[in-house]
Amino acid sequence: MEKINNVISIKNLNKRYNNKVIFQNFHIDFYKNQVNCIIGKSGCGKSTLLNIISGIIESDDEDFNTIEKEGLSYIFQDDRLIDWLTVKENISLVVNKIYNKTDVEDLCNKYLDLVGIKEYKNYYPQMLSGGLRQRVNIARSLIYPSKVIIMDEPFKSIDVINKEIIMNNLKEILNKENRTVLFVTHDIEEALILSDKIYVLGNSPVEIKKVFNNKDIAKNEIYSLI
Repeated sequence: MEKINNVISIKNLNKRYNNKVIFQNFHIDFYKNQVNCIIGKSGCGKSTLLNIISGIIESDDEDFNTIEKEGLSYIFQDDRLIDWLTVKENISLVVNKIYNKTDVEDLCNKYLDLVGIKEYKNYYPQMLSGGLRQRVNIARSLIYPSKVIIMDEPFKSIDVINKEIIMNNLKEILNKENRTVLFVTHDIEEALILSDKIYVLGNSPVEIKKVFNNKDIAKNEIYSLI
């Protein structure tokens, strides 16, 4: 990983499983303080890419540098909440050692309000639907003061109306906080709403088929590439 001005440059990424080559000398540039969206067919390597560059999965090259030093928050597809802690406790757990009690309380309210579940802060995860649990997962990621937020299909269990509200609120927060987002989705509409740049992945080994900087152009072309 190499940082050049406003770019986080991922170079020489290699990964294979048995005889199947997933990535071969793969290179991609992500832009700092922007939402970088990665789309492509299911199974094309989108989540694997995030897991390798974040250090969850090892690259086949020992000298490959992850982006862990940038400071990461990760919104997984599954919420990974702790069932014996309340919603508020699940969220505050990641910042209790960073902020004082008053600030933690204010931040919990801020991000729970962002995802529309402030009234559930004293509930336990097993009392919530899958969509509500995922909103807690999103709030927990945002409350941590990371430079990079990795989002792997974070909205798939949230209904359409609330999803759009959360994405629009998220855009507003990100404009104020200047964080870099790496966002994987299979939903083209999500990409068009939230992203600044859209990367279309495909082929085997994985290649970047196209990068879109203009959403109007992307909307017309993107369907033909997936």
